[in-house]
Amino acid sequence: MSNKIEHIFKLQTSWDGGRNDTGEIYSGNLKTTISIPREMNGPGIGTNPDELLLSAAASCYIISLAAMLERSDVKARLYLQSDAIVQVENNIFTYKQIIHHIEIVLQEPCDSKKRIAKRLAVKAEESCMISKALRGNVEIIVDCKIAE
Repeated sequence: MSNKIEHIFKLQTSWDGGRNDTGEIYSGNLKTTISIPREMNGPGIGTNPDELLLSAAASCYIISLAAMLERSDVKARLYLQSDAIVQVENNIFTYKQIIHHIEIVLQEPCDSKKRIAKRLAVKAEESCMISKALRGNVEIIVDCKIAE
């Protein structure tokens, strides 16, 4: 017997005008202006799909890692910088890669906790829901540094 649960997330969007204008998105606690980024010859007002996808991947990753570390009784502070690589070829934009630069600062540094933290840094990316959704389309790399 399956124990299947589905969650539904809703987002509302409005857009005023053409390519170089702005829109609004609303979803739960999220309310922000959207536009095409300056790097892609847009107005660069508010956020954009590239930043939103990167923030979804980064927040999912760091939350997954925090939960895994907690379950493994590894106390740590996490610092994450995530970079997205978007390639433009023949005027076609392709989201190619996300690199998570994670720094794990252990509260109780020892060799066994360091090994667990390093292993979980990779496992968190593999099990994160957003990473799974992107798999096969966007390469995701974890660059992990363990600090004391």
